[in-house]
Amino acid sequence: MTKAEKEKQAGVSGNERIVAFSDGVFAIVITLLVLEIKVPEIAAGLVAEELPRALVDLWPKVLSHFVSFAVLGIYWVGHHTMFMYIKRHDRVLLWLNILFLMFVSSMPFPTGLLSQYGDQQIALVIYCGVLILAGLAAIAMWWYATGDRRLVDEDIDPTLIALIYRRGLLTPAIYLVAIVASFVSLGIAELFVVIAILIYVVPNPLTYHRKTVR
Repeated sequence: MTKAEKEKQAGVSGNERIVAFSDGVFAIVITLLVLEIKVPEIAAGLVAEELPRALVDLWPKVLSHFVSFAVLGIYWVGHHTMFMYIKRHDRVLLWLNILFLMFVSSMPFPTGLLSQYGDQQIALVIYCGVLILAGLAAIAMWWYATGDRRLVDEDIDPTLIALIYRRGLLTPAIYLVAIVASFVSLGIAELFVVIAILIYVVPNPLTYHRKTVR
């Protein structure tokens, strides 16, 4: 392989625009989630009587908002972590990132669906399905970037590569289990969604790897 071919394969250094664009999409999507929670409209003479009950009726939307906010936060942290180690980019990585962001930007719809029809299995299946696709798109970026050390440093720790693979695939796996569990019990399926959040919020081995990044 010639020097020019190696440089072409190595991609273009500098991922600032990719990260900035991705952060912008996440910020907009997270903001849109709250639009599903609307202030109750009550006739003036009935506010004191009806408002408390109307606020209680909002709890499914509020809960869905917080769950989706946490889930998107997890995906943002994962994306941020990958781009701490992905040093270059090429056209394929750009499109894989666009694919990932497409699923991320779709989240307000399944969130609204779940908050409105949380007692329907199809709503949870669609919600988890979108999250599975987002997770697979994210891990596809990592697979492409680390293959033959294409877009990462040559001396990157193989253990780190495998660790991000495992944690990246764990999320779609849990959501797939949630879909299967939904055929038995929606409560159990929703519990798996919560478990996925808790697994990624608590400290993990990646925390210690990040401390070594310059």
